[in-house]
Amino acid sequence: MALSSFNKISTLCSRELLLNRKSVPDAFLKPIRHFRKGKVNNEGPKVDPESLATPFTNVAVNSGTLHVGKLVKPLVFTVAFSGSCFLGAAIWEYENMRSHALSMLKKPIKFFKQQSEWKTQSVNDLTRQVTNWWKGLTEGEKVFVPVCALNILVFLSWRIPRFQPFMMKYFCSNPASQNVCLPMLLSTFSQYSGLHLLANMYVLHSFSTGAVHSLGKEQFLALYLSAGVASSFTSYMYKIITKQPGLSLGASGAIMAILGYVCTQHPDTRLGIILLPMFTFSAGAAIKFIIGLDTAGVLLGWKFFDHAAHLGGAACGIFWALWGNQYIWQKREPVLHYWHELRGSIK
Repeated sequence: MALSSFNKISTLCSRELLLNRKSVPDAFLKPIRHFRKGKVNNEGPKVDPESLATPFTNVAVNSGTLHVGKLVKPLVFTVAFSGSCFLGAAIWEYENMRSHALSMLKKPIKFFKQQSEWKTQSVNDLTRQVTNWWKGLTEGEKVFVPVCALNILVFLSWRIPRFQPFMMKYFCSNPASQNVCLPMLLSTFSQYSGLHLLANMYVLHSFSTGAVHSLGKEQFLALYLSAGVASSFTSYMYKIITKQPGLSLGASGAIMAILGYVCTQHPDTRLGIILLPMFTFSAGAAIKFIIGLDTAGVLLGWKFFDHAAHLGGAACGIFWALWGNQYIWQKREPVLHYWHELRGSIK
């Protein structure tokens, strides 16, 4: 398997822990309580361009009442969403195979049909170029492109001041918030810093081709999305146990699952550091180093990244490589049989 080299592991694969209650003056608590009720601070969030982890300098996090009971809804959402992802992936895979079979049956007929030409030549050329470009992509790149586009769209939305209250509410995960479920998913597509976006998309692009080749696009997306939510849930648990509410965002929890899967499935693959090609190491050693670094971050209380979310994502990828793929995905035949009965035979 050919995998691209990756740079500074601890920096490239990072989920930002945006805010910490202790670092925010008490004077800001009242406006934020109003903000969570739908009112917006007239000044808008002030941004510190030198801070990757805490870009908002005048926003406080509602501490709420952090107790174990706050985890019930996120846990139910995580289990239900993850199950739905893999169930949907199995049905999607079936529909793709069914569509391919139908196209093969109808293929001889296409030789006897004439396709109408577009009247606007420029539009026809542009469509042809886009179609040829898309056909030239690998399966991994075809999955990466729309995921990257969604992350860029959310990144640009952060730049629109009137959107920021909505973005803070739904695209940042926080166990003390009134909205705890939907942000667990949406925050995995949210990067506020351009460096954060670039680093995460670089790592995802580096490992997506190999992962899609091994898993297939349907199973890959199911793992990516479910691991993103599971990593948010892990972050919730850590914040509630340590009584430290805070906003987190970033795709690195989901990306860590892909990295964990590839490094566990192919531990002997040689990886390198960009711009330093003379230094290489095995994928197995890389994932051990990352897990060790994030474990230290959790135990020592580092605040720059959401290390708990990283560990949750990596655990999902390792679990799927060692157990999930064989004992869950490979046992999907009853689901496919039931769906086939509903759809009927191909005619």
